[in-house]
Amino acid sequence: MKLIFSSHTIILALAYSLDVSDALLPNRQSTVSSRIVPMRRHLSVAYADKIDTSADTLDASSSAETIEAPEVAALTARDVAAMKYRMLQRKCKEMGLGGTGDTAELRSRLMGKVGGAHAGIEGATELTEPKHPPADESAADVIAAITENTERGHWKKAVRKLKKLGKYGDTIPITVYENVLGACAEGRLSGARAAEPARKIMENMARADYVIPSEVGNECIVNSLGTEVGGSHDTFGGIDTALAMLAAMEASGSYVTSDAYASVVEALSRDGSLDEAVLLIRAMVVEKSFTPPLSMLGNAALAAARERMDDCVMNVLSLAKAAGYELDTVGAAEPGRNLLAAGLIAAERTDNLRLGLRILTAAKESKTQPDPCDLMVSCSSPAAQRASTLIHKRSIERAVTDDNWKVAVRILQLMPVRGILPSTAIWRKVVTLCAKAGKSRKATALLLDWISLADQGKVEKPPQSVFNSVVNACEMCGEEALTVAVLESMKKTLGTSGDLITLNIALKRLAKAGNFLACEGIMIGMLESGVEPNVVSYTTAIAACAQAKNSKMATEWLNRMISRGIKPNYHTYNTVLAACLDGTFKSTKRASIVAAEMMAAVDQEIVLGLKGNPNLKSVVPDTYSKKLAREVMKQLRQNWRDGDIDMRVAKATIRPPFLRIVDFDKSEVNTRIFEDLQKAMAGIEAEVKSDTNEHYMEYVSIMDIHSAGHRAAEV
Repeated sequence: MKLIFSSHTIILALAYSLDVSDALLPNRQSTVSSRIVPMRRHLSVAYADKIDTSADTLDASSSAETIEAPEVAALTARDVAAMKYRMLQRKCKEMGLGGTGDTAELRSRLMGKVGGAHAGIEGATELTEPKHPPADESAADVIAAITENTERGHWKKAVRKLKKLGKYGDTIPITVYENVLGACAEGRLSGARAAEPARKIMENMARADYVIPSEVGNECIVNSLGTEVGGSHDTFGGIDTALAMLAAMEASGSYVTSDAYASVVEALSRDGSLDEAVLLIRAMVVEKSFTPPLSMLGNAALAAARERMDDCVMNVLSLAKAAGYELDTVGAAEPGRNLLAAGLIAAERTDNLRLGLRILTAAKESKTQPDPCDLMVSCSSPAAQRASTLIHKRSIERAVTDDNWKVAVRILQLMPVRGILPSTAIWRKVVTLCAKAGKSRKATALLLDWISLADQGKVEKPPQSVFNSVVNACEMCGEEALTVAVLESMKKTLGTSGDLITLNIALKRLAKAGNFLACEGIMIGMLESGVEPNVVSYTTAIAACAQAKNSKMATEWLNRMISRGIKPNYHTYNTVLAACLDGTFKSTKRASIVAAEMMAAVDQEIVLGLKGNPNLKSVVPDTYSKKLAREVMKQLRQNWRDGDIDMRVAKATIRPPFLRIVDFDKSEVNTRIFEDLQKAMAGIEAEVKSDTNEHYMEYVSIMDIHSAGHRAAEV
């Protein structure tokens, strides 16, 4: 049975294999022809010329018996005599002699090309010699001697007699070949010592159009292979010998078993000839419709992973799927776990995170005892454990970048199950992500799990910034009980009641209730304990006054912060303006003074420029500032209607600062300021998003105070 590969069959094989996973083959653009080319070196010689050879390459070191090929111009008869099957095919193709034929035919072509007599050169001739019949005995006597020697198991004598029989020029009966081949096959080819004679007999039988006995031929292929370099056994046999036998059997129409193919694939894998191994597996699956042994697939995939041939690993996974193996069940056996582990290693090296997670998810479905299969795959080797760790780490980092807290939490929960201990950095990323997403309960649960692991000495304790993130999330979600639980855990774990950011969060909690007196108590306590309030602290205290509509206390806090050298920002001024919206003329006057101070600070920023985070340092009015200015002007209009002030006086003295805020973006100089602000914002964008930057929490605190106002302004 001869194998004829066509583009249709190869494409069909790929179509069957691609449904392992959409991400299984990351480099699908690789051409089919470039992967098929090497197959001609070890499959049937009957179709070697049918395959595109534009990218024909061969690793000459793939066999211990293979000799490094000299340049074509320097080839000698001795070089040719030393070559083995695959090298002969390669050199014939390079010299335009065609790659079809058995070992003797290929060598004969090269001998004719290099020129000169080759008599006397060892290896230059095969079994047959020039036809000069011996005079000492007849052909019948030789045949009888061959029969006697084969019956006694004397394969060497039988081979010598068979060689002598070829000198008579008569057609050698098939029974003679079969008897000698059977004698050679005894005792596992006599420890592979009879491998070369058996190969020559099989090639002569194919040349004579005899069908090689399938059982004996397959035994010879299997037994010609060993575990030493080049697939040899005590320097006898080897991969080239086995491939020549396999080609001879295919050329003769003899049936080659799956075990014979598998033995060659195993030898190629051990020898590092992974491209050839994969192509032979493809022939088994696509052309022969064999189901290769799972152990062969696992060993081939692991060998490819060790050689960092990730494409080969992916191809083996695809062919395993095409052969009928399911990733969800192969993990029940050790060879299947080897296959999955190799895929895991290749997925990490190609940064195919989806495939890596898919492989471990598939392994989880396999029922193994006492440990789950995904744990066994992940810990099967140091390389697999490293790949599993990196895949989970990178997947979490990608989920954090995408703000996908559900995926991040799920992967974090799977890590211990798969023998991976999440690092402190991973815990921090996931907990902070949940806190930023407003998932206070999930963030708190993860934080408590983290603290438990820290108590066991497995990871470092959560830093203060993480506690602040979770406390802030609990405050934003109105989870009073969770807030208390987190604060108590912080005090127990870190031995502190918090830092400036923690106190700012407590201030915000009171500010929402409008309890400005309690806020004042916290501020005084901060100063007494040596903690200097920052712009967030003062702005939050002013927010408490705004909730209580106490403009006098709001402006008092503004004056206090300025007196202590703390510069207000636009959030601070917005909060004071919001506190002045109580309808009274006194508050309107205070708002006018604050608006004038704000624009004076804007003028100073224009001259000196902006330094630092715009969200914390800039005083340039935003859309909410304009909304508040309009609201205060409406209040002023009502004041003069109520007779609290003359309209003309109000327009001339009270209203101008508000108009400056509303019309601020119409001047040319302010266009330049906005451009500077945009550049500054771009420069600190990464810093603001970083979960290790505590200023982010301050930013969140300020924005949370005015979130409702911002939404109203945008509408």
